[in-house]
Amino acid sequence: MTHLLRIDEPARVAPSGFALLALGFRPFYLLASVFAALSVPLWALQFSGLLGQPYLAGPIWHAHEMLFGFTLAVIVGFLFTAGRNWANLPTPTGWKLAALAALWVAARVLVLTPYALTAAVTNVAFPLAAAIALAVPFVKARSRRNYFFIGLLALLALAAGCVHLAQFGVVAVPGWIGIQVALDVVLFILAVVGGRVIPMFTNNGVPGAAAARNAWVEKAALGGVLALLAADALGLQGVPLAVLTLAAGAAHAWRWALWQPWRTLRVPIVWVLHLAYLWVPVHLLLRALAAAGWLMPSLATHALTVGAVGGLVIGMMTRTARGHTGRPLKADRYEVACYLLVASAAAVRVILPLIAPALFVHATLASALLWSAGFGLYAVRYWPVLSRPRLDGRPG
Repeated sequence: MTHLLRIDEPARVAPSGFALLALGFRPFYLLASVFAALSVPLWALQFSGLLGQPYLAGPIWHAHEMLFGFTLAVIVGFLFTAGRNWANLPTPTGWKLAALAALWVAARVLVLTPYALTAAVTNVAFPLAAAIALAVPFVKARSRRNYFFIGLLALLALAAGCVHLAQFGVVAVPGWIGIQVALDVVLFILAVVGGRVIPMFTNNGVPGAAAARNAWVEKAALGGVLALLAADALGLQGVPLAVLTLAAGAAHAWRWALWQPWRTLRVPIVWVLHLAYLWVPVHLLLRALAAAGWLMPSLATHALTVGAVGGLVIGMMTRTARGHTGRPLKADRYEVACYLLVASAAAVRVILPLIAPALFVHATLASALLWSAGFGLYAVRYWPVLSRPRLDGRPG
């Protein structure tokens, strides 16, 4: 077990102490991985009829928790970590970081209780608190190119509020509008962050790689997602939505090809990001087909959430955790196992029902098991990494 938990630690004695609150990625990556490992099997049991329903009944609980629980925790952890470098100013650590993590935990627990109003308030409060915490260093540093992240977190708070107000019957719109807007916001964050880091990581980590960016393709890809966000907020349906989504998918496929993913096959810590991003154009293609009435919308949704979000999250959680704890940027066999388990979860959840619709329930349960195993392995593997000081003794 000692060998399992040691990740490329040098022969010298590593710094001792407890560092879980030293930087944003540490508590939120750990919480997100544990939550991912536990909540998806819980949903699978609900889906199969073996378990009762919480306050947010049925699929909307699952969608809400995967977006405003799991995904948002990783986004906040990443932004607090990268934001410190972007602004060259500190982001929340210590008791402030602990308070934000506690608010996130409270929101996860409260949606399982009858205390609906308290659950709604905490779920809206967490992204708002994170936005304020991020705004402080960004505004002080005048990091204007990153201000939009503050707005996106506030928009996620608004989307969460829409879900809960719909549950209470306060607004005359379905809660799924909030879910869909949140999905589009998450897609935009993935597109922005992916466009910043995947070409850079490819060129830095793969000898001879020539990952490129084209200004027009970048504008088309990001603009397409923003147009889709506006269309979903306005309730656009049918053929116009299908055409818009298909055009956005083509732009993202072109963008992905410019990064030359075929050159990364021998570098797992890089190819996992390329494989995950491939699910973005696949998601948009499936959304177009769903808008035209040719397949179930849930397949497109899970191409994004399990394929793109899950793959990019597991790839970035290993890479950034390694980099910010002073470890080599090279995946070992345990991390590759995490990558393959999450990638398999996406393939089983999306591709198997396309080929054999009769196996839909079986595919859902098998995908949940693979997903849980992938993130559970990460949680076990990275607990000592995330809770201990950097190997090089530097802060963070």
